Formats: sequence, C-alpha cells, structure tokens
Amino acid sequence: MSSPMKPSVSADLAADLLDTVLASLDDSKAEDVVTLDIAAKSSLADHMVIVSGRSHRHVGAMADNLLRDLKASGGVSATVEGQTTCDWVLIDAGDVIIHIFRPEVRGFYNLEKMWAPETDDAPQYIG
Repeated sequence: MSSPMKPSVSADLAADLLDTVLASLDDSKAEDVVTLDIAAKSSLADHMVIVSGRSHRHVGAMADNLLRDLKASGGVSATVEGQTTCDWVLIDAGDVIIHIFRPEVRGFYNLEKMWAPETDDAPQYIG
C-alpha cells in the first residue's frame, strides 16, 4: 500500500507566499483579481497574480503595500518594475509573480489569455 505524496516544502512556501500576496491585495482593494497556476507552463514561478487598480495612484499604493507586507511576512525581497509610471507594476517575489495594472493597460496586454490553461472557460479580461 502506498502512502499519499506529501507536498514539497517549496510548494508549501509558495502557497504561504501566495496567501500573503492575496491578503495584501485584498486589503488594498485590488479589483478583478485572477490567480493562475503556471508551474506546469514555466519555471519562472509557481503562481501569477493579475489585478487592476482604479488609477495610477491606486496601482502605486497597492505595490507599496504589497512590498511592505512581503518584507514583514518573512523578509521576502522582490524585484519591482514600473513603479515610476504605475500603469503596470510587475513584482517578482520568486514563486509568485504579481502584475498590477490600470484597467486600460490590462485590457491591452490581456495576460490572462496568454497564461491561462487552454480551455474554453479560461479567464479573459475584457475591462
């Protein structure tokens, strides 16, 4: 009789990191949150989170709060791109990559379609 497989320590850490990211974004009033499991598609990360903010200021504030929460939750250092314009802020936290968009920019790039599983019910942002 075989025993059930236990999730790896890395998978547990990625799940904890994802929980921290989602809680922070929820506290910051992120809109249209989409979480994609990309572990099978890419070695870059296990999860991708795509959210919208209402304005440049909201996008920047969400990014600032998320970076602060990541640091407080265990010293996760993240690489950040796009904070000067706040149209699209990319935060690479290792096992989780976060994209924070203004709605118009998110609709233009439509990352959900590119990274989602190839099914008819795959998320697609039409903002």
